[in-house]
Amino acid sequence: MKKTIYLIALIVALTCVEATAQMTISAEVRPRTEFRNGFKTLTEDSKDASFFTEQRSRLYLDYADSAFKFRVSFQDIRIWGETTQIFKEEYGKTFLSEAWGQYYFTPSLSVKVGRQIISYDNQRFLGGLEWAQQGRRHDALLLMYEQNKTKLYFGLAYNQDDDVPEQAFLQAPGAGYYSVGGSYKTFQYGYFNKGFENGSLSLLAFNAGYQNPDTTVSFKQTWGVVASKKLAGISLAGDFYYQTGELGKNKVNALLAGINATFTTPITPLTFGVEYISGKDDDDTSSDITAFSPDFGTNHAHNGYMDYFFVGPANGSVGVTDLYLKTSFNVAGGALKTNIHQFMTGSTQLDTEGQELSKTMGTEVDLVFIKKLKGGVVWNLGYSQMFASDTMEALRGGDKSALQCWAWTMITFKPTFFTSK
Repeated sequence: MKKTIYLIALIVALTCVEATAQMTISAEVRPRTEFRNGFKTLTEDSKDASFFTEQRSRLYLDYADSAFKFRVSFQDIRIWGETTQIFKEEYGKTFLSEAWGQYYFTPSLSVKVGRQIISYDNQRFLGGLEWAQQGRRHDALLLMYEQNKTKLYFGLAYNQDDDVPEQAFLQAPGAGYYSVGGSYKTFQYGYFNKGFENGSLSLLAFNAGYQNPDTTVSFKQTWGVVASKKLAGISLAGDFYYQTGELGKNKVNALLAGINATFTTPITPLTFGVEYISGKDDDDTSSDITAFSPDFGTNHAHNGYMDYFFVGPANGSVGVTDLYLKTSFNVAGGALKTNIHQFMTGSTQLDTEGQELSKTMGTEVDLVFIKKLKGGVVWNLGYSQMFASDTMEALRGGDKSALQCWAWTMITFKPTFFTSK
């Protein structure tokens, strides 16, 4: 009840803005129904498939004038039926998706602070992860310079949890320890992007600090280059990332490299590409970490929609080499996107007898139909299937001969209720 009162009060306050400012109230409702039978890893005929509907509901409040902008976005994520029809408890799935303010010192120089999306280029290393209903957000401060086709950003974050309340004031033992698993204690990064005629170049330097059990912090650095160029009827794109530093007491030495070319044809565009993500060989007895980790990217957009790689820990330190073909066809007033991936290991893997496994892990086919309906409503229908190899079965378990598929449908409503100018 209190959340509702606060929300209504905020909306009323925002509607009383000066005539020179702009305020927008919009929303999003996005239910997605999924049938999972071998999603993320191989299943067996003896196991039942899962079938469920998960819904994202958001309310966006945006304000902008000549000096600053801000956004507050409320979000609710839930599985249909997980709460009873009549309930009094709040299950903690309604929370802030975004809450940030951006102040402009000049039209080109600004500072942005708060809970926000950090997403650049093809979202390989830094992405919003909007496919996931909850998305990915950072509590951070960004200093941003944008002039013509040049962007230069500096970002930093320092995370703390509530194990010891009011840490800076009490200074209790362990007050600086960060116990939220899977997240960074701190980061600092610099990002540069320059647009050229028919192309662009981006550079990234990202330093992430992770809390160790002994309360020390280890730092891992990721260096990245992303480039694109159009030449006649061909669009070329590539990226390269290298990771170094330490995690715990282990040295990091890993890389990702990818390149693709898109050809324009009279019927449909064709994209051919390859991406290599390093892993760790089974016979490598060193403590070095040689498996690259695209830590904060939108990984669902890469290496197949069935999320066998880098969405959760399913792939371990195997790495992957991904050969792919992507295209799109106009069908029934919409677009049918078709992707084919051939997956191979990014390292040398051994079977239980110490013999080297074939590098071929499997082939995935992804089909997604996208259609815009009346009023800006968008409907998606998808089907994916994994044709796994003996190597995939040896690495993941399950039964490669079983039907490994994923089917889903999603509809997105995103109306704008109010805009003042």
